[in-house]
Amino acid sequence: MNYSQSKIWWKEAVVYQIYPRSFMDSNHDGIGDLRGIISRLDYLKKLGVDVIWLSPVYQSPNDDNGYDISDYRAIMKEFGTMEDFDEMLEQIHARGMRLVMDLVVNHTSDEHAWFVESRKSEDNPYRDYYFWREGREGKAPNNWGSCFSGSAWKYDETTDMYYLHLFSEKQPDLNWDNPKVREEVFDMMDWWCRKGIDGFRMDVISFISKEKGLPDGYQYPDSLYGIPRSVNGPHVHEYLQEMNSKVLSRYDLMTVGECSGVTIDEAKKYASADGKELSMVFQFEHVGLDDGPYGKWTDRRMELDAFRKVMSKWQTELQDVAWNSLFLGNHDQPRSLSRFGNDAPKYRQACAKMLATCIHMMQGTPYIYQGEELGMTNCPFDSLEELRDIESINAFHELTAAGKVSEQDMMRYINMRGRDTARTPMQWDSTANAGFTDGTPWIKVNPNYTEINAKSQMEDPDSVFCYYQQLIRLRKQEPVIVYGTYELLEPDHESLYVYTRTLEEDKILVVCSFSEREVVYMLPEEFRRGKVLLGNVRTGISAEEMSLCLKPYEALVIKK
Repeated sequence: MNYSQSKIWWKEAVVYQIYPRSFMDSNHDGIGDLRGIISRLDYLKKLGVDVIWLSPVYQSPNDDNGYDISDYRAIMKEFGTMEDFDEMLEQIHARGMRLVMDLVVNHTSDEHAWFVESRKSEDNPYRDYYFWREGREGKAPNNWGSCFSGSAWKYDETTDMYYLHLFSEKQPDLNWDNPKVREEVFDMMDWWCRKGIDGFRMDVISFISKEKGLPDGYQYPDSLYGIPRSVNGPHVHEYLQEMNSKVLSRYDLMTVGECSGVTIDEAKKYASADGKELSMVFQFEHVGLDDGPYGKWTDRRMELDAFRKVMSKWQTELQDVAWNSLFLGNHDQPRSLSRFGNDAPKYRQACAKMLATCIHMMQGTPYIYQGEELGMTNCPFDSLEELRDIESINAFHELTAAGKVSEQDMMRYINMRGRDTARTPMQWDSTANAGFTDGTPWIKVNPNYTEINAKSQMEDPDSVFCYYQQLIRLRKQEPVIVYGTYELLEPDHESLYVYTRTLEEDKILVVCSFSEREVVYMLPEEFRRGKVLLGNVRTGISAEEMSLCLKPYEALVIKK
């Protein structure tokens, strides 16, 4: 049995991401919390997922919604207490599910005790926990730009020096070249593992090793800043292998690295079958295909041909050497249905099911972002005042002030690609505020919650929710879906994404239409007497059927 067929629990799992601030509020303050999560665990069990990935719940001043951590061993007061966390973990395990924590260790909050000490003086014992540099001719030490707009350097008058922040200026980057930093991080990780958690999703982990000397990065002609030389750095694999040796290998964990800028060759190192680093990585090639001149700030649509090529490349080239993560949406991306499909009411349900089929039938571990199982859509924002995301707000000001984009166009881009579009409250029912809170929600509720909500869908056997249940069940029943090899068919079709999965004598055909028009598809001969395992339109095909007239956004899974 090769690596792809070797049985490991996290290969067979389906992961559900909770964005706690927007999942369920239990104490009427308009903010989701841990007790709210506890109250909805039976819903997740009913859906059929195996693993919950929890976005950060650590103590934080919330400059970047919890991704700026001030204390790794405390719970954010808005979310509850450590006792609430312990009860949640116990309740998750009692239902046969597992918990993966978000690990944010490329940076801390500027309110973390390490940084508070670090900025006091040049000879402080914590100074080298971060990157402090003198200015260059009265300006920043290099041309690197922050992922959240502006320079990646912040001047601090205390010592007349600059510190590095690849994200918000309240998120200073940790210096992983300092062995004391690594020891602190590993000790903290071990503390959580001893609590009984089941793994880590590692935030921007491909950024932790910066190029020596921090040289200027490449600057595009139309760009205001250079690209930081921090992705897949010189020691990143060395540091992850050290982490694995000292912490990860001592527990039965699932680990996934958020690896922006990762290539196939790098992914083979991060998620190698030898188990020296991580279980799998998130790659972002497919979610960058619709970028424009200003990166994600565009209203371009994804082209099926490019999407199909990228997804197939990762399927075939990681086969037998590394493991894939399968996702279309998360807390940093717009709603997958609005982005990859068609969220118009006429097509919404069929299209949500089709996209789920397309991604869940591939080889890898599938991730469901909260609300995706209901076909939730991008929330429309009418003004900048309704936004909460620092990335969108900063980009709006930077690009409009520089005359690159008009305010009207920028709001349209934010409504297409901004992070807040997918961070609005979970739509539980048709009561006020979608049943998320009886307080004032921290962010706008999508107005379509009366049509799209969990309560109505759980009672409807034809709903997106019930289709996800079938999809998850099918994955557990058919080893070919988890362990089979992937082969792309119809590589140049303008409307269809078709592929097969093969495991020894078992073979399935997956047909997904990305068109709002009917499309005729000639069935391969070996599947003409096949059994339909799953379909969002039809449940069977006649024995002699040679061609199928596929309805808009139809999906079919046929077993030979």
